[in-house]
Amino acid sequence: MSQGLSVLIAGESWESMTIHQKGFDVFTTTFYEEGVGPLKSALEKSGHTVTFMPSHIAATNFPTQLEELQRYDVVMLSDIGTNTLLLHPNTFNKSQRMPNRLKLIREYTEKGGGLIMVGGYLTFQGIDAKARYAKSPVEDALPVTMLERDDRVEVPEGVSATVQLADHPIAAGLDGEWPPLLGYNEIIAKPAASVVATVGSDPLIATWSYQKGRAVAFASDCGPHWAPPEFLAWDGYDKLWSQMVEWAGGRL
Repeated sequence: MSQGLSVLIAGESWESMTIHQKGFDVFTTTFYEEGVGPLKSALEKSGHTVTFMPSHIAATNFPTQLEELQRYDVVMLSDIGTNTLLLHPNTFNKSQRMPNRLKLIREYTEKGGGLIMVGGYLTFQGIDAKARYAKSPVEDALPVTMLERDDRVEVPEGVSATVQLADHPIAAGLDGEWPPLLGYNEIIAKPAASVVATVGSDPLIATWSYQKGRAVAFASDCGPHWAPPEFLAWDGYDKLWSQMVEWAGGRL
């Protein structure tokens, strides 16, 4: 078995605040949550080394130098908006100049890195277009063009993927029926991209080579809520993500 890849996952965390009103009295509670569990477990079971950077940690600790980013074979962005990467606390709070980490991600891919963007409310364009990756340097490196608006497609009744390129390494052994997803980001495949799978008439998985590197767009989620329990329990889940990482990292 070949040595596993080194993978950086940035995002997939959030804090929720609840307001409780009980007659005259009001109080709040907050909870920190992570959605990375199924994805991280799938990759680690396949022998890959995963570094997880929750969004609030990535704001400060996501690499600012190419050499730091090149320690990873594959970088995955999942539910982390451009503001978190652009507005380092030194810039936002202290007005200090800092490297543009969106340009850094593009350069990393150009020079041979693997890039994967996973869909959600704060990737691609996301809810109310707040993720804001359209027309960014990261979009340059991805095999898709993004809409300049809220790009969510909510499908509460469920929609199943259709494999279009069964011979693509990412889809190997996954040509059976996939469990339904509950939504995705609407994206448009660039002319040079390969659309591996679709949901309805839209791309679910698109890939391409970008200069010396490779990039993948996965338009739905790696965990709740767009990926429901049936999808997470699917016997193809681990294979899908491992093969996606291995293709992006140049192993397949």
